[in-house]
Amino acid sequence: MAVRTHHWALLAAALTVVPTIASAQVFVVGERSATADISTDFKATDVQLPSTPLTELGRRELVRNLEAEQGFAHRALPMGAGLTLRANGPLSPGPAQYKEMIFKKGQSAAPGDRVAITAMVIKSDRIILDLNGGPFAKHRFLSHVSFNDNPVINTPVDQPTGARITLVFEGRVPEISAPEVKALLDPLVDFGVKSSEQAYADTLPALLKDAIAAHDVLVGMNHRMVLAALGAPDSKIREHEGGDPNGARYEEWIYGHVPQTVRFIRFRADRVSVVEIAELGKAMQIHQTDETGGYNSPVPTREIALGDPVRKGDDDTPAPGPSLRKPGEALPDAGGDHRVQFPTTSGSTDKTDKSNPAPGPSSNLRAGTHP
Repeated sequence: MAVRTHHWALLAAALTVVPTIASAQVFVVGERSATADISTDFKATDVQLPSTPLTELGRRELVRNLEAEQGFAHRALPMGAGLTLRANGPLSPGPAQYKEMIFKKGQSAAPGDRVAITAMVIKSDRIILDLNGGPFAKHRFLSHVSFNDNPVINTPVDQPTGARITLVFEGRVPEISAPEVKALLDPLVDFGVKSSEQAYADTLPALLKDAIAAHDVLVGMNHRMVLAALGAPDSKIREHEGGDPNGARYEEWIYGHVPQTVRFIRFRADRVSVVEIAELGKAMQIHQTDETGGYNSPVPTREIALGDPVRKGDDDTPAPGPSLRKPGEALPDAGGDHRVQFPTTSGSTDKTDKSNPAPGPSSNLRAGTHP
């Protein structure tokens, strides 16, 4: 009887739980709901491309002008290496597979997020660009190698969160420029924002701005102008003038490799003093005179801080310090010894006895000084 009563109690408890479970709502996030807000609209570009094949000089210019460039994602970019964009053509995978890729692999960048080209490889018919570190972890192969139970890579390998875009051309990569590549990538990434070098060049006079746009270096430019014109150098050397260890030091930046044109840019302090251009089959070009039209970068303005001396107008004469005198009140006569006069002893009516003044306390005032 006791066992039967126990069974009925369990059955009653189960019946009371059933309405609670039946009234609860269960949400399951699937691919359709997770990717409902992802836009897959695509419009092919129409960029006029040259017919000549890409040269070695053009390849170097592409790498120099595209690596480390930043832009903004036009659409959600999936992690991994599955995006293939044909020049002036379609994007693969299609809309459904595109959403499936984002659902399975994750999102590398949301629409409007800043992305940067961290690596690029140019092959015969395609340009491979890695965004935000690319789809593969750095040193992923070395992370599995160890010697005597000691791993080659001590630090753990971070999980990759970047994307890869493969830009494919018909037949072969043409003699294309960096702005044209950016125009072809416009359906995915907007490179319309100015880089820091471009923004800096826009603040310079027309002579320097045009030289930077033409990737020329003029005598008189500073380090930042040279970086805006040619980018980082291939190598640097630091030497003393004339080989004298006590002489002035200079720095020389070298661009290019033989048989291409090689440029030697020599700096003294922050200014280019000599530009040497070695071109195959031609005499060495040497530029030593100022070519910037006497331009000097403006001196950085300094904000007045607390405690700085207050200046009167544009001259260097310091303004008078604070005073208790009224405006226009004359200063006392500077003559005399300015000795301190203390009151005389009690009973004396003459409070200005100049014959025998009382000395002041030595700890506070010293005879012969002005208060």
